[in-house]
Amino acid sequence: MKIETKRLILRPFEKKDTKEIQKILDNINITKWLLVFPHPFTKKDAIKSIDRYISGWKEKPISSYRFAIEGREDDVLIGGIMLSHVNLDQKIGMLSYWLGEEHQGRGYGSEALGEVLNLAFNKLKLRRLDAEVYPGNPSSGKLLEKFGAKKEGYKRKAHICKADGKVKDSIVYGLLKEDWKK
Repeated sequence: MKIETKRLILRPFEKKDTKEIQKILDNINITKWLLVFPHPFTKKDAIKSIDRYISGWKEKPISSYRFAIEGREDDVLIGGIMLSHVNLDQKIGMLSYWLGEEHQGRGYGSEALGEVLNLAFNKLKLRRLDAEVYPGNPSSGKLLEKFGAKKEGYKRKAHICKADGKVKDSIVYGLLKEDWKK
């Protein structure tokens, strides 16, 4: 599955992304906001992640849509966006995303998230999406709120971040289809 926007291509990760995903995620300024990526992020970590991403597309039904975000003009990997934990019976899923530090603040997150929300709500007919954001990462929360997501809770000491080993709180966001701002 491939989704094209004005400036981006969202596509499944490929083995060729190993070097770029390692470069992006071997940055503590990125991974300190993410749950599952260690720091340092090695080539072995990149291969393992990409293998997991690729195998997810083979599930029937697919429960995790993990897209590489690539620039249309230069074919450079700039990040990743995931619609995971998709449950078609309950019509729910979970959102997560990351962008390379040099690609932040350019609207790529909004462009990619808008397309993934379209996939979730219009094609998969989901009714609700969840996301979690660590406090101190306001740009991620603002991106979710831009599309209509609401803060629904605060989980104290919810996660141990693999990148920095710190126990972190989590702000829980929910987005209902009827609240979605396209």
